[in-house]
Amino acid sequence: MAAQGAVDPAPLAGVTVVALEQAVSAPMCTRTLADLGARVLKVENPDGGDFARHYDDVVEGLAAHFVWVNRGKESVALNLKSPAGMEVLHRLLDHADVLVSNLAPGATARLGITPTDLAEQHPDLIAVEIDGFGAGGPLSGKRAYDLLAQAESGVCAVTGLPGAPAKPGPPVADVCTGLYAAISILAMLAAREQRGRRGAAVSVSLFDTMTEVMGYQLTYTRHSGIDQQPLGMSSPAVAPYGAYPTGDGQTVVLGTTNDAEWQRFARELLRRPDLAEDSRFQTNPGRVRHRAVLDAEIGAWCARHDLAHLQRAADTAGIGNARYNTPSEVLVHPQLTDRDRWRRIDTPVGPIPALLPPPIIAGFDPPMGAVPALGEHTIAVLAEFGLTDDEIDFLRLYGLIASAVG
Repeated sequence: MAAQGAVDPAPLAGVTVVALEQAVSAPMCTRTLADLGARVLKVENPDGGDFARHYDDVVEGLAAHFVWVNRGKESVALNLKSPAGMEVLHRLLDHADVLVSNLAPGATARLGITPTDLAEQHPDLIAVEIDGFGAGGPLSGKRAYDLLAQAESGVCAVTGLPGAPAKPGPPVADVCTGLYAAISILAMLAAREQRGRRGAAVSVSLFDTMTEVMGYQLTYTRHSGIDQQPLGMSSPAVAPYGAYPTGDGQTVVLGTTNDAEWQRFARELLRRPDLAEDSRFQTNPGRVRHRAVLDAEIGAWCARHDLAHLQRAADTAGIGNARYNTPSEVLVHPQLTDRDRWRRIDTPVGPIPALLPPPIIAGFDPPMGAVPALGEHTIAVLAEFGLTDDEIDFLRLYGLIASAVG
């Protein structure tokens, strides 16, 4: 047991991950591992690196996407289109526990690092490949981005409003797929530790992840024959459940999840026993069928009161409620500031604020490492992994590596 006040070692201390990654899905996976203490070597093209570096320049010249999902990594700029570059990659893999990739369709085959190749050359390696649609189907060779996976899996059809489908704002296909990949890696590391398993091959697709996220809607449609329509801020499963303008120009979000909550909502919040006793609203299926009637009653009541009054009344009645916030309001949200959820992390342009990762692990302080410049760690990593000065000079002479420092 750790001494009082001591900080436990990082859960993934000693685990080395090599990442051939772009955009969000694989970087989210490897950033999650880095937040848990893994060492992540991000292998990038010397000519520009991860293309997410160039999505915008709002973070003092850096891209917001890149800053978000790439802290705590070491950037190694290496040209993998050359035999010499691939030889260096294999030397990195000789010392790695995990390889994570989300390259274009067919890229791992062209590079000679398919699961079969890796099982022969690096039998202890856990190889995780994130792709768009999974192997063996008519879409398997297609490129896939977050929007495309969401559209193909039906997510956009149940988001937005009828006749105006929408993509959820955050890149949920990328994020969820990255997290499923990270979960898979943790499982394989546990299996290796507990049962002495050697390497493993794991594939996770954006499409399969989003059809899993669509589990409720797909189950409902299979058994009802009904394609549920998007309801904006509401839910097709329960009622009342949605957003309502308030008398002071705000928006309150109110919801119930069972019949007992609805009774409290009607009697204690709305002060409407007639609604509580109305046979149309006795059960959730009935309330869903008559959602428009309920929303009109609730909307009229909310419009007569300010947000603070509505939230106090809802809390007193034990009814779930929230304030509709914009991103700029979330940045100063007291639930974040009062709990000290912001940290400052280093970047090539100086320290910037970043949120702590969601898991709070007793005795562990997440490392929250720096966001790397392209090739910032190339020379140091190659030297550490056994390349001589002459070999490094050769790679540099022929433009096969790049370094941000010298």
